[in-house]
Amino acid sequence: MDRNSIIGYLLIFAIFAGYIFYTNKNLEEAREIQRVEDSIANANSRTDSLGKEVPTLRAAQSDENDSSDLSETQPDSGIAAIEKTRPESFYTLENDQLKLRLSSKGGRVAEVSLPEYRAYDSSPLMLFTPERSRFNFTLALRNRVVRTQELDFEVEDQSVNSITLIHEFPEGGAIRQIYAFAGNYQVSYRMELQDLQDKIARKDNEISLDWIVEAPRQEKDLKDERNTCTVYYKYKNSDDVEHLSETSDDEESLKGAKLHWIGFKQKFFTSAIIFPEGETEPGTELSIRQPESSEYVEQFSATVGVPYHFENKDVQEFTFYFGPNHYQTLKKLDIGIERVVPLGRGIIRWVNKFAIIPIFNWLNNYFLNYGLIILLLTLIIKGVLIFPMYKIYVSSAKMKLLKPDLDEIKEKTGGDMQKMQQEQMKLYKRAGVSPFGGCLPQLIQFPILIAMFRFFPASIELRQKAFLWAEDLSTYDSIMELGFKIPFYGDHISLFTLLMAASTFLYTMFNMQSSAAINNQMKYIMYLMPVMLLVWFNSYASGLSYYYFLANMITFGQNWVFKTFIVDDKKLHEQIQANKKKKVNVKPSKFQKRLEEMAKKRGIDPKQIRR
Repeated sequence: MDRNSIIGYLLIFAIFAGYIFYTNKNLEEAREIQRVEDSIANANSRTDSLGKEVPTLRAAQSDENDSSDLSETQPDSGIAAIEKTRPESFYTLENDQLKLRLSSKGGRVAEVSLPEYRAYDSSPLMLFTPERSRFNFTLALRNRVVRTQELDFEVEDQSVNSITLIHEFPEGGAIRQIYAFAGNYQVSYRMELQDLQDKIARKDNEISLDWIVEAPRQEKDLKDERNTCTVYYKYKNSDDVEHLSETSDDEESLKGAKLHWIGFKQKFFTSAIIFPEGETEPGTELSIRQPESSEYVEQFSATVGVPYHFENKDVQEFTFYFGPNHYQTLKKLDIGIERVVPLGRGIIRWVNKFAIIPIFNWLNNYFLNYGLIILLLTLIIKGVLIFPMYKIYVSSAKMKLLKPDLDEIKEKTGGDMQKMQQEQMKLYKRAGVSPFGGCLPQLIQFPILIAMFRFFPASIELRQKAFLWAEDLSTYDSIMELGFKIPFYGDHISLFTLLMAASTFLYTMFNMQSSAAINNQMKYIMYLMPVMLLVWFNSYASGLSYYYFLANMITFGQNWVFKTFIVDDKKLHEQIQANKKKKVNVKPSKFQKRLEEMAKKRGIDPKQIRR
């Protein structure tokens, strides 16, 4: 490996390291500061997205069950006093993809489970539960406020794929909620406000919708799961998809634009509400909060203003998505929600979208074992990159053959770095060797390297798929629990990460032994790379470490083929020697010309600079 190949590797390593630190930086200090600020509030309360202090879900539900009839303290509104609350009951709506439990209290979707999936402990996979979720409409009547979460709903009609829940006010008017399966993990929702146009305050032409979910744990690595949870949202007339922070508490106020959808995104699953025509009312508030305990992963919160038109039957229609973060499934919705799958940005996303995902899906159609699929994917990628890899090998071979000449130049020039570099450039020109022959091909591989870094941890296809000793290729493979935590490393040992780091070390050592002049400092940096990779990747997806291990081993094989069957060192040496005999005029660079012009102005002979 020549010096420029080493520089190429170091550039990739530096960019890769910076990318890892940028996208997965440790924010424990920021979290601690946030915890201190939050501790000012009462331990039994939480700040909502509007900045008001509100009870936690569990406390709020207890207060609701114990509260007295609102009509006893509120003036008469023209609607009879709300009847005494009845015990909460649940209605079930189920198909092969979704199981919904709807509560009689508020007529809301209180629980969602996905029969096709399981949580990390093999329990049913829940997107949210009745105790830790709230879906409430607030209607401002003329003399009081009505909240749907305080009303009792009954089944008016039910079929295999739909259910209609209704609350009728004793003095006229009703609220009807209709849920129906719409395919692709979607549930259509229709709310009808009937004969309420004379009872709602005219100054308030909107209904406030509050949706809060305290998401249950679904994955093995709680820290990693928390770092991938956030609230996504998109405006109707925009191609951009935005989101709140993934690593700290955050909130956002949205005003003056049509909101297309809001998604509560966990690592591999999303609960989203979609407004087909876009909601135009201002004042949408979004927030995400992380608890100090492990009772749940994150608290998602959204407050949306829904317009009211004062009609005899005022209808609001939404669509829910309760399902996996599977790229093709989300793409079929045609609303841009597939952007919740973190495939990277710019060229990295393009590589994943148009190369990696299609190849992976094609292989998935023919093979069931994901370890084999990753192997075949690696072979295909390495096959596509074989020409840059060949250029790298040839460049390294040429630099190795030039090592005696480079050593001779180093002795002749002594400590004059400028003169040594000039002589080296002349040698490269005469020998027909490009100093960037090993560097540029290395950089060509960088987008694929980063694309894989984003693809494997985000691929739900690998979730809970076993291969060899790894029980789940979407998370780390632990062959030993240490019982204590090593800073920056973790409390376990990942075997695929060990194999990847070991193969990187052997590859580095082999190249160092056969390389041209490499100073000791550069060697130490190259040997440090496997150690850093061992630390960084110990808690990453085992499928990613497995891929990098395979890539290293295939590179070993490619280099052996190049050396044994393709590149003849003897002929290459003869070619270089023949090229060295040719006269080559080395034109000064623009920088060199500027130095000469400056020298002339100062009365210095420009020839002294060229020496």
